[in-house]
Amino acid sequence: MLDAELIRRCHTVFPGHRARTPAETFAAMAAWCEQNGVQHDVYGNGDLIESFEDKVAALLGFPAAVFCISGTMAQVTALRLACEDRGGRPAALHPTSHIFVHERSNYQLLGHFDALQVGDRNRPWDVADLEAVPDRLAAIGIEIPMREIGGQVASWEELEAIKLHARSRGAHLHMDGARLWEAAAGYGRSVAEIAAGFDSVYVSLYKGIGGLGGAMLAGSREFVERAAEWFRRQGGNVVHRSPYVVAASMQFDARLAAMPDYFRRTQFLHEALRDHPLIRVNPATPAANMLHLHLPVSRERALAIRAELAERHGIWLFNRVSNGVLPDTSYFELYVGDNLLDMPDDRLREALAIFARALT
Repeated sequence: MLDAELIRRCHTVFPGHRARTPAETFAAMAAWCEQNGVQHDVYGNGDLIESFEDKVAALLGFPAAVFCISGTMAQVTALRLACEDRGGRPAALHPTSHIFVHERSNYQLLGHFDALQVGDRNRPWDVADLEAVPDRLAAIGIEIPMREIGGQVASWEELEAIKLHARSRGAHLHMDGARLWEAAAGYGRSVAEIAAGFDSVYVSLYKGIGGLGGAMLAGSREFVERAAEWFRRQGGNVVHRSPYVVAASMQFDARLAAMPDYFRRTQFLHEALRDHPLIRVNPATPAANMLHLHLPVSRERALAIRAELAERHGIWLFNRVSNGVLPDTSYFELYVGDNLLDMPDDRLREALAIFARALT
């Protein structure tokens, strides 16, 4: 459990964006609604939500997109439909797929589809991983970027080869694009270029965008309409989506415009970490505005260091930290957002030096 009061007292905060209080968030939403004459949607019908769905679909290069209350619901629904359309054949997913790691076996227990773990959990797919699967696949799901391995991505050439492979196999190609907005800067491509060749794409409205929650699923109009019906069947038919759409819409353009800056700041941070070889960084070259930092101390010691630096130096380095594979090691994810973007270079370097000394 994070100590919100301790974080608030820190003047040097590394991860993410400055956290707004509920009062600040709701006041900003109310002002934006007033300025833009926003009315509630009713069960997903309304000018604001429909225009936002059209906007996201156009950005991704698809005919249609539909709001979903959660990415968890959006992803399994997309893969369920793809597998049903192809006779119940399995979907291929990377071992670090969000569906395997964070969704409590919903795809199995709720009877959505069968899944195969394909590839090495410590690196992104290449097309050879998929070519080695002898089974007839209904769907292939790929995360861009891959959060559990530090935001890595397949090379552009491998990604294009995977698209061709899926098409030649007649498999539905689905993207977990929860952080697709972030990957665009790393690839140096538009999100539409990255999404070209996919049959469906899920994007988050709260991770990099900073909304209250929610997701979009893009695809063909027929596919999106079928998915929307399944969202209703699964309890996703909330009467007003407007709070989620407002919270995302009011900062959507600004967040997308800032992604290249976040990526450049990540490159700066990556370079600064070279001065502290005790801290191992994954990936070797940033692919998005996120990194995993691997530490030569146990998780318990890392948490103690975090508290000490916050109390004594006003520095908050990370939120959650996990046990490493080796004994007495740990690692944490660092998402680079407004906090690091606005931090003076000297202060960033000083904080890293203090952290590195604490690790010894």
